[in-house]
Amino acid sequence: MAETSYDFLAIERKWQARWERDETYRAVDDDPRPKYYVLEMLPYPSGDLHVGHAKNYTLGDAVARMMRMQGYDVLHPMGWDAFGLPAENAAIQRGVHPAPWTESNIANMKRQIRLMGTGYDWRREIATCFPEYYHWNQWIFLQLYKQGLAYKREAPVNWCPVDMTVLANEQAEGGVCWRCGSPVERRNLSQWFFKITAYADRLLDDLALLEGWPERIRTMQRNWIGRSEGVTFAFAVENNDARLSVFTTRIDTVFGVTYMAISAEHSALDAIVTKKHRQSVKEFVDSLKSKSELERTSLMEKDGIFTGAYAINPLSHERVPIFVTNYVLAEYGTGAVMGVPAHDERDFEFARKHGLPIAQVILPPGTAAEAPLDAPYLDEGRLIASGDFTGMSSQRARSALADRLVALGLGERTVNFKIRDWLISRQRYWGTPIPIVYCDEHGETPVPEDELPVVLPSDVRITGEGSPLAHVPEFVNARCPKCGGPARRETDTMDTFVESSWYYLRYCDPRNSAEPWQRRITNNWMPVDQYIGGAEHAVLHLLYSRFFYKFFHDEGWVSGETEPFTRLFNQGMLLRFGEKMSKSRGNVLGIDETVERYGVDAMRLFLLYATPPEDTMEWTEEGINGRVRFVNRAWRACEPFVERAAGVSIAELPSAADAEEKALLRAVHAAIKSAIDETTSRRFHFNTTIARLDEYVNGLTGLAQRNPESTVLAYAVHVFPLVVAPFAPHLAEELWERMGHRASIHMERYPQPDPHALAVEEITLVVQVNGKIRARVQAEPGLNEATAFELAMGQPGVVAQIDGKQIRKRIYVPDKLLNLVVS
Repeated sequence: MAETSYDFLAIERKWQARWERDETYRAVDDDPRPKYYVLEMLPYPSGDLHVGHAKNYTLGDAVARMMRMQGYDVLHPMGWDAFGLPAENAAIQRGVHPAPWTESNIANMKRQIRLMGTGYDWRREIATCFPEYYHWNQWIFLQLYKQGLAYKREAPVNWCPVDMTVLANEQAEGGVCWRCGSPVERRNLSQWFFKITAYADRLLDDLALLEGWPERIRTMQRNWIGRSEGVTFAFAVENNDARLSVFTTRIDTVFGVTYMAISAEHSALDAIVTKKHRQSVKEFVDSLKSKSELERTSLMEKDGIFTGAYAINPLSHERVPIFVTNYVLAEYGTGAVMGVPAHDERDFEFARKHGLPIAQVILPPGTAAEAPLDAPYLDEGRLIASGDFTGMSSQRARSALADRLVALGLGERTVNFKIRDWLISRQRYWGTPIPIVYCDEHGETPVPEDELPVVLPSDVRITGEGSPLAHVPEFVNARCPKCGGPARRETDTMDTFVESSWYYLRYCDPRNSAEPWQRRITNNWMPVDQYIGGAEHAVLHLLYSRFFYKFFHDEGWVSGETEPFTRLFNQGMLLRFGEKMSKSRGNVLGIDETVERYGVDAMRLFLLYATPPEDTMEWTEEGINGRVRFVNRAWRACEPFVERAAGVSIAELPSAADAEEKALLRAVHAAIKSAIDETTSRRFHFNTTIARLDEYVNGLTGLAQRNPESTVLAYAVHVFPLVVAPFAPHLAEELWERMGHRASIHMERYPQPDPHALAVEEITLVVQVNGKIRARVQAEPGLNEATAFELAMGQPGVVAQIDGKQIRKRIYVPDKLLNLVVS
């Protein structure tokens, strides 16, 4: 006897267990089918997943299933970005070690992700906190070190006083910690860096290759890299051997310099400050030590103090005062800036405050004479008061002035970048140890590769104050690899973005103990065809990953493309009660309770249906209950007919006996076409596909009630599980098995749309008179206006409304509408 109720809990558990037992989603390295690598950004194992997380994984899973059913060998892996501050903070707050806390979270989240019906190849699972993974973090560090791309230096750094660690510039954007949101301070510390600036040009130029990325992400990276062309030259200091180098993109304004501004950390400051001004300069410099970069460059009023020293303009030979300022930073550019108040807003503000001259040297085009400035003139124009260069256009003067400085040996044309080297040192425990030791005789020395990994000690007291590793003698005390003498191990750990900058390669060859990956295998899978994740990683993870991959390409470890991710998709946020889900807001809806109450397939369908996936969506009871009803209606429409359906071939389109059967065939193939179109276009607007599935089920239900013996009905029932499989995989598997099929439906080929079924054989022409509907006429498609008018005038309701009136205008929308305007 046919079942009328759908036991989603039993059916979903049954198929999840079967998929795992049969390794249904195992990717094959040497499969002859074309490859497709789809990847969602790996999650941090924080403990519990909610339906907001499920939106991302559901989209990626639907894409993977669609591509597999279209004949691709699909790699769809999952792992854990498992190092980082939350685990260490949990250790401090709960008195537990980060390792078991992290591992228990991984176990729970893995269970929840499986609960979502996702088709991952779990044989490739990785966790970045395990030595077999971070071994290769250390190996990559050593390769960068050999090439001079990993180095240590003292520098002003971003310090988070809450998390008690250093942050890269990208992680302190806006002057706050990217993780906890607390204001960032500036400190001078000796730190490790990766020389990402060596790749700045390529990172910028190759953005043009990323046509499959959202333009806003490419723009964010372009702005972060910040390439600018200009001139670097030096000002001599009066009665002093020091020279102050500056970089400018507006060398055409050089004759308008009326002061010099240098950073409080400038290396020449002590040498140039005069005895009379030394104390006031010291007090000013001390006042800036606790100020963040954001405060100094954006929030504070532009201020400075005279050093008592003067610089000499190398072209005008004028003597200008040197100020130490709060807004010039040592690590940006040269740490010195030429002040041109007439042609720069910041310099204009500073000059007015300190009573400095404002010398105009650029006139706007078409302006005959200089006039007093109420505001700086920032655009290009014609040079005045500029010696031999007076009368030139700004563009011509920039070239001529650069030539003059080069010829005199005083400067050079320079390309500058906003991007700074990637600061990777962290004064925390739960991260990859940096494989360096320090020997009194040999200094800084890399750990030999055959001694990797440098393993994190387990017996560590974590207080949140300073580096925990520095207080573990068994870890700190080491032997020098060169002389065998006593040495001290580096106690900083790596930024956790290091692990996530190459994990996509490890998925290709996750159990390799001899090397991070085998090139033959990565050449088969890379690059990632579709990457899915949040836009918040635009200038962090994505930029770092591009840098790493270019380095790997240069070293010959990967071949082909120089970019790791061909296409990028940013999913939108899921809200509940109008807000992002969070425990503090009390609006979190967990995976477990959602699956228990509504079922996995209903949840998946709702997350894909409510909006296009890049848009923000709202979780609503009405919405999820609508998808529950859809699943139950689909079951009731299909399950009673599975035996008859199994006997009807899906290779041939059956003949339709009437309009209702034609409409059902059209609905079947409209849904197929939508799913394929949304996948191949990479729009992934499966919301439109699920709307087509609604029409499909409506057609099934109607025909089943009117003509349960219909061959078209049996055909549509047989095809339905194939069409719905990527979106409601459990429902599809159960129906497919009940039709007698033994292999998993997810290994079947997705059906192709039949143009005959999609052809519209009849249209409904709406006829209006003065905007009101007076008739509907069935007709063949392709009507011209004259034929449409002739049909309309054969309708009694239309003729009655005209009744001798004059037709003033005819408005015709082909195959849809004819409106007659009469009076």
